[in-house]
Amino acid sequence: MKNIVALLLVVLSLAAEPVSAQSGTKWVTSWTASVQGPYPVGNPSAQPDQSRVFPKSVNGARDQSFRMIVRPDVWGPKLRVRLSNALGTQPVTFDGAHVGLQLSGSQIVAGTNHRLSFAGSDRVTVAPGASVWSDAVALEFVRDARMLDGRKLAISFHVAGESGPMTWHAKALTTSYATFPDAGARGHQYAEVAFPAPTASWFFIDAVDMQMPASTRVIVAFGDSITDGTASTMNADDRWPDVLSRRLHAKYGQQVAVINAGIGGNQVIGPATYAPDKPFPGGPSALSRLERDVLTLSGVSAVIWLEGINDFSKNGNATSDAVIAGMKEGVARVRAHIPGVRVIGATVATALGSSSAAHGHAEQDENRRALNEFIRTSGVFDAVAEFDKATIDSTTGGLLPEFVPESTTGGVGDKLHPNRLGYQAMGMAIDLDTLFLPPLSQAATKLKAKRVAQ
Repeated sequence: MKNIVALLLVVLSLAAEPVSAQSGTKWVTSWTASVQGPYPVGNPSAQPDQSRVFPKSVNGARDQSFRMIVRPDVWGPKLRVRLSNALGTQPVTFDGAHVGLQLSGSQIVAGTNHRLSFAGSDRVTVAPGASVWSDAVALEFVRDARMLDGRKLAISFHVAGESGPMTWHAKALTTSYATFPDAGARGHQYAEVAFPAPTASWFFIDAVDMQMPASTRVIVAFGDSITDGTASTMNADDRWPDVLSRRLHAKYGQQVAVINAGIGGNQVIGPATYAPDKPFPGGPSALSRLERDVLTLSGVSAVIWLEGINDFSKNGNATSDAVIAGMKEGVARVRAHIPGVRVIGATVATALGSSSAAHGHAEQDENRRALNEFIRTSGVFDAVAEFDKATIDSTTGGLLPEFVPESTTGGVGDKLHPNRLGYQAMGMAIDLDTLFLPPLSQAATKLKAKRVAQ
């Protein structure tokens, strides 16, 4: 009998996630959206008509509520939300903030909608250029995080008065909701009728943290529209970071979070300046947004950087040497700020033959190939994600034909952005063990062996 009990205890210990044996907790960024602004400057996909929701973009929101739908990559017992006015020009006052588990559309699962506070208050005013974290709130419905994998949160808040130019993330590829102007605070309401207007963008929110075991790893996917997910499927979460996330969750459960810090049209080194009065559709340069979108996030242990194609476009006109210098600077800053971080360089996929007027020319492809050679051979990066080899048609130099037709609206594709199939190929091309040092699989194996020995 004693042997049977001992064997049962070993089996149970092996079935448990290794992370559960670790002591201590920490904040982990479980979702992010790199902000830009002011609305409507940016590159949204499948955007509904917003003219009745925001009649005058210079005025922004006016006494109206938002219900932003986001998918945390890992779930913990406590949560906090970051509200951003990073690209605003005037203070914005938020109140009536709540967070709940999405049922469907803008409706929330009964009993899960919790009030958010800020330094103990129901109201907070965020200065231009600033952001603010909410207080922690307990999520009692997070009993088995595995059962919530893939589920989405509804983050609701009310803008009191007028916001002025709005900080946003244009390309959510996720349907969120808002009220029309002068609707007042509705974040406490559960029913879908409270939020009648759909939007394909995220406004004023840029991060969600979960309280997780101290051993939890966070991987930031940092890049442009090909990380942001242009031409992927609306509301399907099939960008390459999503594919990577599902692979990691299948192998390691809630031990790893993958978060997306891509902005459509983003460049490594351009534009030289970015401000509400001097915006750019691709958002601030990667170097200028690095602190907000990577370095100040919680629990980061690895960064996958895919960028450069827009720098080489006719809008960017940068040389490969200039972009390489920018990447060296960015990697050095990441390493200086995050001890032990892994930085993975992703080779840039081809745009040769693109129907986009700014892309597809021979000089762009020469610069792209030079950048990829640097990524592969320079030793600046800890590892390489071979997205170029995973997506290129060796006979034409362009994207593989099956990766061209876009998945968002069923268009013919632009031979620049991979579709659902292309993003799957990219997400599958990453060697999981290169993301961690030591490889997480080795750490898990050692822990299980130690348990068996005990």
